[in-house]
Amino acid sequence: MPKHSFFDDYSEGAHPRVLELLASTNLAQQPGYGEDALSARAIAMVRHAVGNADAAVHFVSGGTQANLVALASMLRPHESVIAADTAHIHVHETGAIEATGHKINLVPNRGGKLAPEQVRAVVLQHADEHMVAPRAVFIAQATESGTLYTRSELTALSQCCRELGLYLYLDGARLGPALASRVADMTLPEVSALVDMFYLGGTKNGALLGEAIVINAPALRDHFRYHLKQRGALLAKGRLLAAQFVALLEHGLYLDLARHANAMAGRLADGLRLRGVRFASEPVANQVFPVLPDPLVAALREHYGFHVWSPSDGSHSTIRLVTSWATAPEAVDMFLDDFAALSP
Repeated sequence: MPKHSFFDDYSEGAHPRVLELLASTNLAQQPGYGEDALSARAIAMVRHAVGNADAAVHFVSGGTQANLVALASMLRPHESVIAADTAHIHVHETGAIEATGHKINLVPNRGGKLAPEQVRAVVLQHADEHMVAPRAVFIAQATESGTLYTRSELTALSQCCRELGLYLYLDGARLGPALASRVADMTLPEVSALVDMFYLGGTKNGALLGEAIVINAPALRDHFRYHLKQRGALLAKGRLLAAQFVALLEHGLYLDLARHANAMAGRLADGLRLRGVRFASEPVANQVFPVLPDPLVAALREHYGFHVWSPSDGSHSTIRLVTSWATAPEAVDMFLDDFAALSP
């Protein structure tokens, strides 16, 4: 067993307040399929948090399920989604979107992000019925590269999508750490106002499991529960997902947990930087991507769990270290001490 795992931000179970609420409501009989009192309360809290009283809110079990149902619901059979070549739906979801019959139009990422001119170019290239028709744009905040869209970048992308008649969808698996980042220049309501649909991630920010899909565009709200049911995402015990968001959104817990994850990543990055380490991208949330000599990577893997993200050159690799709401400072300091002992 490794001394500590930095593989991901869902290695631990759930924050105690989530478990307390689940336990305290456990024996209360409630209607199924998200039509219970806890779900109604959670929906009201999410609407308040995103600043849109008219938003449709639905709870699903995980990020891949959220992305699959959301994108499939907004695309007609001949339509496609535009995404960066590092996008989670392309790299890490086993072709889930393609399995629904929809093509992903990939473009080279720019620090994990998309730019309006790239979206415009894809639309211009698909000019007739002999090609798929791009209809949606997929982005993530934070991105798979650990970077963040700024307010100006997301605004420009949103305006481009609205001009071209495209839906803008945001994967919010790590939206908590993104919002809590020291460089963040947008609030949750401001992010929500710029996208047609997104999900507020719970699995990676203190929940046992669960994501809250938020639908802002009126045209996408109708019959969404049919899509959930058809994709196996409409749970009979839907209250178990909703209750967790009640706990996370009460008293600011959601952002408190994200701030802790970011603080631990900052502690990790600062310690590595003092030892002369460079990074594939500037650490700004809870993902850290140091570039290390391959022998050092191999030595560290004997003691710690983490992903080797990509080769950097013939002798170095980029690794990914992820901290969570439950990462203890002692775990970070132990890693840094071992790093110093193993470094040349």
